[in-house]
Amino acid sequence: MFQIGELAKRCKVTADTLRFYEKNQLIAPAGRSESGYRLYNEESQKQVSFILKAKELGLSLDEIKELLGIKLEATEHSCAEVKAITSAKLSIIDEKIAELTRIRTALKKINDACCGHGHDASHCSILAALE
Repeated sequence: MFQIGELAKRCKVTADTLRFYEKNQLIAPAGRSESGYRLYNEESQKQVSFILKAKELGLSLDEIKELLGIKLEATEHSCAEVKAITSAKLSIIDEKIAELTRIRTALKKINDACCGHGHDASHCSILAALE
């Protein structure tokens, strides 16, 4: 068992991050010391590691919370439930990529059309395209 500072150090996060995760019911202390300090164990460290890896994949805290719930009661859930969460996230990412691609194409078009000379901007093709 170790205190919040030790868990933070092990996981390379701040104690405030851990308190945030606890407040949002992503982790729970394994217990309390006689003096009231939160105590954590190896399982807590594994949960924080899980959260951090999931965040790296762009999962939201709600999605992570849902996945943690499934993980904690794995025999009550199916892989299909887990896959549904990641598939939904992939769809959102694909939509964002498509939107960013459209934006990039439009911006590149008006950018390439601009002469970029040092003349005054009264006849700038970019400004005209935005009107």
